[in-house]
Amino acid sequence: MAATELRGVVGPGPAAIAAPGGGGTGPPVVGGGGGRGDAGSGSGVASGTVTATTTGGPSPGAGGVASTGPAPAPPAGGSGAGGSGSGSGSAREGWLFKWTNYIKGYQRRWFVLSNGLLSYYRSKAEMRHTCRGTINLATANITVEDSCNFIISNGGAQTYHLKASSEVERQRWVTALELAKAKAVKMLAESDESGDEESVSQTDKTELQNTLRTLSSKVEDLSTCNDLIAKHGTALQRSLSELESLKLPAESNEKIKQVNERATLFRITSNAMINACRDFLMLAQTHSKKWQKSLQYERDQRIRLEETLEQLAKQHNHLERAFRGATVLPANTPGSAGSGKDQCCPSKGDMSDEDDENEFFDAPEIITMPENLGHKRTGSNISGASSDISLDEQYKHQLEETKKEKRTRIPYKPNYSLNLWSIMKNCIGKELSKIPMPVNFNEPLSMLQRLTEDLEYHELLDRAAKCENSLEQLCYVAAFTVSSYSTTVFRTSKPFNPLLGETFELDRLEENGYRSLCEQVSHHPPAAAHHAESKNGWTLRQEIKITSKFRGKYLSIMPLGTIHCIFHATGHHYTWKKVTTTVHNIIVGKLWIDQSGEIDIINHKTGDKCNLKFVPYSYFSRDVARKVTGEVTDPSGKLHFALLGTWDEKMDCFKVQPAPGENGGDARQRGHETEESRVMLWKRNPLPKNAENMYYFSELALTLNAWEGGTAPTDSRLRPDQRLMENGRWDEANAEKQRLEEKQRLSRKKREAEALKATEDGTPHDPYKALWFERKKDPVTKELTHIYRGEYWECKEKQDWTSCPDIF
Repeated sequence: MAATELRGVVGPGPAAIAAPGGGGTGPPVVGGGGGRGDAGSGSGVASGTVTATTTGGPSPGAGGVASTGPAPAPPAGGSGAGGSGSGSGSAREGWLFKWTNYIKGYQRRWFVLSNGLLSYYRSKAEMRHTCRGTINLATANITVEDSCNFIISNGGAQTYHLKASSEVERQRWVTALELAKAKAVKMLAESDESGDEESVSQTDKTELQNTLRTLSSKVEDLSTCNDLIAKHGTALQRSLSELESLKLPAESNEKIKQVNERATLFRITSNAMINACRDFLMLAQTHSKKWQKSLQYERDQRIRLEETLEQLAKQHNHLERAFRGATVLPANTPGSAGSGKDQCCPSKGDMSDEDDENEFFDAPEIITMPENLGHKRTGSNISGASSDISLDEQYKHQLEETKKEKRTRIPYKPNYSLNLWSIMKNCIGKELSKIPMPVNFNEPLSMLQRLTEDLEYHELLDRAAKCENSLEQLCYVAAFTVSSYSTTVFRTSKPFNPLLGETFELDRLEENGYRSLCEQVSHHPPAAAHHAESKNGWTLRQEIKITSKFRGKYLSIMPLGTIHCIFHATGHHYTWKKVTTTVHNIIVGKLWIDQSGEIDIINHKTGDKCNLKFVPYSYFSRDVARKVTGEVTDPSGKLHFALLGTWDEKMDCFKVQPAPGENGGDARQRGHETEESRVMLWKRNPLPKNAENMYYFSELALTLNAWEGGTAPTDSRLRPDQRLMENGRWDEANAEKQRLEEKQRLSRKKREAEALKATEDGTPHDPYKALWFERKKDPVTKELTHIYRGEYWECKEKQDWTSCPDIF
């Protein structure tokens, strides 16, 4: 293809595409790239195509492309004549063609001009619920390109390249737009004048007039007082002067002179005060109208914002209903991780807002909606439980199961409609730190219980404790590290934030040989300490602090802290840190979770090391989703084992045996291909039946919040808002959550007041200390961390909980 042909195809903007009708040379291409020559009668090839050929001489538009064939015509149906729009109250409305992108070219859109705003929709019917874009003509420039094309731009933020069906139709639109722009500019100028009182309500006017009347009255009183002060001051000075003329002792004359000077200063000061009051009144009268207009403008902006948010909420509800009828891949089907790339990850980003009707269906629905939910909503947005039996019956059945064996189900998650508008409306004008987040975003587990879920595959540590080879042991520790992320793949709800001093115990000494204890040891920043010990020969401890950053479309959660695993028989001490968790599609689309980063597991006794790489998801990658690779090396750096798998499904181990004369890379690859050396270290357990109705809890997670007798009064199982939510009583849970958070705030203020008082008195004051953990320097990592101090299980055996704080 010749150079001119290439420029015609990949020109810098839509103006490079020939428009129907007209002839001769065209104006320069908007955005650069030379001019354009248009020719033809306006009929022929479809819109969005480019016909360009090389010629022997220069093109009609300097440096541009000459169109020698028929120019593109609008799609069938034409642009349609723009009507007056009297039915809808608009100045003008009708069909125009709007440039979208180089793939689709010009697309037919319904435009509405009203009140100085030009809005467009995909169809006339769409005016009821979805506006695709709006541009304010008061700040816009209208440029005519040729017989049918024109451009509307507001300085770069928004630019509409439009095309009418004919020159007459284009001129009608341009005339209407120019008139609307002139009117909008005039209204904007009038609204900027300080004397404009049209936006001020009658009540505000009355209040303003009363205030000014009161000020005037007070200033008049001050003026009267000033006149009296001046009058009496003059008389006083006259009397003093008469006293000076009398023959009095020299000492008396000095006193009289001093009094005279003070009287003069008093009169000058009072005059200055009166002048200042008069200036204040004049200033208030001058600027009060501007202040009132600014206040009214802010009020109008707030009302407009509330209306916009309400409209967004309605559109969101409309999309939710549309999702139920859309054909999408089930991203939450257990056991189908092999196609995880298609399940949880979005498709390629939208080309523009002009994609096909399925542009909003690139991911499954964000919220589970009840099948029978219509426009009717109750006060609490409850549509009823999805289970066939009542919540009370479910909870009763749950308690009966708990007495006999570990429970295998919890009350089904109610089909609550998450009304975003009801939440966003309460956020307007408030500090974000004071907005209570509803339990609608939560799952009925606390962060301490989620931390305990790391032990779901504790048998990996049991097998590692039996290994005689430290490198093989490291492979199982690595598999255990990866397995702790498998419970997060479908769990997009957040756990409850623990209260300061809250604890959670898990005693599985008889069944599985281990027991675990967690405690919330800090509230700002939030930090939890965890200690687990097993009679099979290992101890696991960690202190995790959570930091997060909201980055627009996704939320990054970065756990800080070191995890320790010690094996009693050999004394091998392993440490590692967690990777970053990312929650995608925070604003729009189906929430999905990804893990990314590297983990270095170090054996501090032998120097062995395992490097795990969590590969972040990429739309352009052909690799398997959620991939994890690892290498186990000895202190000299020699590779012994290669690990391969996914963090949501399984991990395999390959023994690497380098052949003589080959480099490590070739040997490593051959080890991967040798199936005889493959050992499956870990495989994810299947989710329980109907897990999608139970927050995608695993078998262990289902048992964590089951009621148990004899636990500490600070145990998460006894947290009332969490229990109410599990039982489906979300409105009561929200009220209880707010009460607990307020109680915690009062406790913190009390501690701060005591610390302040102790500082002022000079008496020693101990800061908050955890009950079951002690903050000290770790002997291995040299970090300050909370280490279990003991006594919890002894206190439980004696049922002595006198030292526990009252947090619930």
